[in-house]
Amino acid sequence: MVELNDGNFAEEVLGSAMPVLVDFWSASCVPCKLIAPAVEQIEGEYAGRLKVCAFDVDQEAEIPSRYGILSIPTLLIFKGGDVKSQIVGCVSKEHILKKLELAV
Repeated sequence: MVELNDGNFAEEVLGSAMPVLVDFWSASCVPCKLIAPAVEQIEGEYAGRLKVCAFDVDQEAEIPSRYGILSIPTLLIFKGGDVKSQIVGCVSKEHILKKLELAV
């Protein structure tokens, strides 16, 4: 999983040829830890078709602020540099997959 920060976000996400799932999280966030296994499974299942990245909101604030991240976990699905879908909260893997299928 690619670790994002304010410095590499544009290259890794906005410039990606593949759709990108970005997990905005924090180490102190229990729901973030609960959703992490589903995100990791999706990364493996969609290898070569979807880039999965993580952004620790405790480390940097510019990008989370730009995208209005007010609650974590928040997942944003990007395609062609644009946000195609947003998922907020601890949701099931199936919910994430449905959003991915609609967005990409």
